[in-house]
Amino acid sequence: MFRAAIVCMSDKGYRGEREDISSNVIEEILLENNYTINEKIIIPDEYSLIKDTLKNICDSNLADLIITTGGTGFSKRDVTPEATLEVCEKVVPGIPEAIRAYSMTITKRAMLSRAAAGIRRDTLIINLPGSPKAVRESLEYIISTLNHGLEILVGSATDCARK
Repeated sequence: MFRAAIVCMSDKGYRGEREDISSNVIEEILLENNYTINEKIIIPDEYSLIKDTLKNICDSNLADLIITTGGTGFSKRDVTPEATLEVCEKVVPGIPEAIRAYSMTITKRAMLSRAAAGIRRDTLIINLPGSPKAVRESLEYIISTLNHGLEILVGSATDCARK
């Protein structure tokens, strides 16, 4: 139904020092929900590389949805939200707000997430945490609502009102 890209920000994952389990969880959930995965990559936590990667996927029309994992915490190298917001033309604050609100029912540490979401051209970009458990909880919580948002974004639906 929709085309997706998965981008993992991890210095250790990029160097092959840590297995990228979070991207696999994202892929599993997206495939279960009839998404096609067009891109799945691991890049280091480098601001300009994150920006360039997100811009390339959006501007090349490779995906309707980009899900990122990692780089949303307090570490000096955690710059995913800032890079995401810089490439976005529209901010979508409700998605990370909803994820944080839901996650707060599971752990108070959810308040430490700096994740962001936004739109560039016809692509929705959503930052998820780096933890496989948090990724699963977050994506499973929002996935059913994402379909409607993406239908509006790509033009296959025009009415947001419930009947």
